[in-house]
Amino acid sequence: MAQTPTTHAEVGHGGGEAHAGGFPPFDSSTFASQLLWLAITFVALLWVVSKVILPRIGGILEARSDRIARDLAEAQRLKAETDAALAAYEQSLAAARARAQAIATETRAALNADMDAKRAAAEASLGARLAEAENRIGEIKARALGEVGSIAIETAEALVSALTSVSASRDEVAGAVGTAMAK
Repeated sequence: MAQTPTTHAEVGHGGGEAHAGGFPPFDSSTFASQLLWLAITFVALLWVVSKVILPRIGGILEARSDRIARDLAEAQRLKAETDAALAAYEQSLAAARARAQAIATETRAALNADMDAKRAAAEASLGARLAEAENRIGEIKARALGEVGSIAIETAEALVSALTSVSASRDEVAGAVGTAMAK
């Protein structure tokens, strides 16, 4: 198939001379219609904004304001609960400290009483042992003093017979030692 050349002709708009003068919105002959359509469009846009858009925006703002108020009220309630819990915690902590101090005081008093009882028992035991030791010392001293007389008599007999050639009777030496010890 062979192609045939085709020509295109430009089709112009009617009233081609009207546009030849410049930009149509600046054409002074169409100002009145443009102002009328501007006023109609402005009023229609104003009506749509005031009846549709502004109520929706107002509703959104009111919903946000209500949610913020609820959140603030909830935060205030939670803060009050936290403050109450903190006060209860501090009160229970103070009570626990007081109980611990009371227990420590009771334990200290019980330990002191136990130690005093043990000390008193030890002192009593030591006192009894001391009294027993003093009694034994007294007995030993009495026996020693009792034996001192016989030792003194024997020593005096031995000295008299060693120093002198005179022999003294045991009774004479015992009388002399008894007189010397009595002084």
